[in-house]
Amino acid sequence: MHKGRLEAFSDGVIAIIITIMVLELKVPHEADLAALRPLIPVFLSYVLSFIYLGIYWNNHHHMLQAVRQVNGKILWANMHLLFWLSLIPFVTAWTGENFFAPVTVAFYGIVLLMSAIAYYILSRVLISHHGKESTLAIAIGRDFKGKISLVIYAVAVLLSIVNSWLAFLLYVAVAIMWLIPDRRIEKTMSS
Repeated sequence: MHKGRLEAFSDGVIAIIITIMVLELKVPHEADLAALRPLIPVFLSYVLSFIYLGIYWNNHHHMLQAVRQVNGKILWANMHLLFWLSLIPFVTAWTGENFFAPVTVAFYGIVLLMSAIAYYILSRVLISHHGKESTLAIAIGRDFKGKISLVIYAVAVLLSIVNSWLAFLLYVAVAIMWLIPDRRIEKTMSS
């Protein structure tokens, strides 16, 4: 099967997820800067989630540029990723509305962890379909950055019960690590 429909569908779903997130930002009824103070946690969680969705969209786009076609397993692996990404608006709002309460930060991390696992699975299914010598397989290699991200998410989820702000900072650290698009695929494709 051609990969175009998968790309278009994924792009649309991620755009809808971002739209849902922004609609969760409630406008204060007062017209002064003090009215914005209670919204700071909501806005911080929104910014981080927006960055994460941008990272996933960008890396998903790069990954699909390195493949020729898709099959049923790839479609389901992609749906698995989109499922976890679709939960980001919920945990974003819950975390922000509850001022980074430990349980909400833990659930935020669980969704990030599961999204990362789903992305890893998608990459492995794509590599399995295209072969160990494919452009994608060569580009991803051992995927150290992906594996260390999983470890940091797991540590942050456990840490969130003790210190939710420190856990949130670990989520920020992973986002910073991935902020620059994964250049391994671009380098491999151009060589």
